[in-house]
Amino acid sequence: MAGPLSPSKSDSTVIIVLGASGDLAFKKTYPALFGLYKNGFVPQNTDIVGYARSHIELDDFRKRVSSKIKTSNDEEKSFLTKFLGRCTYVSGKYDDAESFKKLNEAVDNIQKNASGAKHRVFYMALPPSVFIPASEGLRQHVYAKDGNNRLIVEKPFGKDSESSDKLAQALSQHWQEEEARSPIYRIDHYLGKEMVKNLMILRFANIFFGAIWNRQYIDNVQITFKEPIGTQGRGGYFDEFGIIRDIMQNHLLQILSIVAMDKPQSLDAEHVRDEKVKVLRAIEPLTLDNVLLGQYTKSEDGKEAGYLDDEGVPKDSVTPTFAAAAFQIKNERWNGVPFILKCGKALDAQKTEVRIQFQDVPGNIYPGVARNELVVRVQPEEAVYMKFNNKQPGLSSTAITSELDLSYSRRYQDVKIPDAYESLILDVIKGDKANFVRDDELDAAWKIFTPLLHKIEGEKIKPELYPFGSRGPASLSKFVEKYGFKRDAEYNWSPPKM
Repeated sequence: MAGPLSPSKSDSTVIIVLGASGDLAFKKTYPALFGLYKNGFVPQNTDIVGYARSHIELDDFRKRVSSKIKTSNDEEKSFLTKFLGRCTYVSGKYDDAESFKKLNEAVDNIQKNASGAKHRVFYMALPPSVFIPASEGLRQHVYAKDGNNRLIVEKPFGKDSESSDKLAQALSQHWQEEEARSPIYRIDHYLGKEMVKNLMILRFANIFFGAIWNRQYIDNVQITFKEPIGTQGRGGYFDEFGIIRDIMQNHLLQILSIVAMDKPQSLDAEHVRDEKVKVLRAIEPLTLDNVLLGQYTKSEDGKEAGYLDDEGVPKDSVTPTFAAAAFQIKNERWNGVPFILKCGKALDAQKTEVRIQFQDVPGNIYPGVARNELVVRVQPEEAVYMKFNNKQPGLSSTAITSELDLSYSRRYQDVKIPDAYESLILDVIKGDKANFVRDDELDAAWKIFTPLLHKIEGEKIKPELYPFGSRGPASLSKFVEKYGFKRDAEYNWSPPKM
């Protein structure tokens, strides 16, 4: 594939994965790179250099990479062998000039015979504590002089407004947000998910949605993230951040901004991100009055441990593992419409979805019917379905709830939905910034959450306890009802059986 990074076959592209010995690299980055390689989406002359502190022999490193990549046939196994042949590894420190010089020598050696441009993509799968020295070392010692440089930064992007600003200022000393040859790509993998990317098409390519996407017709919006697992030994890391930083401030807020934004002037990345920033700046900062916090305890049958039982979690921790918050957007389109974001661990199911609940039918002559809802199921079982009221078939004239259902497993059986990381790394290769977080967008997001986070942590606000495997805190239903949501207890959508 020829693209901005590889305009000709003579060009060379090297993707340097920093933190290459960590879980994120093995579980996400390398499998995504293999998927792109297998399907021909990376430039022809592409090599991958892993970099980390650990001393690992190349054969052992390649075995570890391949252990996380699934192959289903001989053709894929052949691709994997070729892919591994393009993967090398260099060990070194993140705050040592000599280490980065050694990395640069390895990359130079790969690109020495390239007759065209020599491009470099730096993927920092690193903890925030080493972002700054690593970015400085890359800029000073591994920067491509004869091609494009692109820096991918993984979340978390700070812990509050102050730390985020410091990180942004430090990165900007060496990497400029809008510099043509070395832009920053702040990656939030939810922006690479198929159904999140589909939100723009649904909203702005369908006239019937565009006409009703406002406070005149929509009563409330819910964006939900649920997972049935706890912290599973990662409690020490999780306790430092909590569910609000881990999920709500980034993943769910990104979805909110796409659902709520006005139509951009064009699909140009900056036009799209301009509209997202406008929405975030119109959101009032959260307060304790519009937030519900929870923390899971052991399951009712005693088989699953509680959060405080996780090794590394302080026994007196009040870090929330569940949060629900109601956001108010003070603009013409959404004034008075609550956006309810919910996220939690150790719940009863795995699900991420957007639920648009419309207002009651004015002067309704069929009392008791449920509200219309548009649901975008992000994961699992990707789908878009509309809940509507329909006549009960037969002699009855009763109105019942049914759905118009676009389930991807049925409609697109022959289409493999790409992994979110595949999608986003491909965007970097193409130079498309629309699905990445801009610095002013990050600043606006932290301003919404920082006062609340400081209050929770400063006053050690105790969360409501809920058992592992439940729907969350017992007061959740009252919380969402307070903001206008009406639950249809008799209706339950299920994905089609194939």
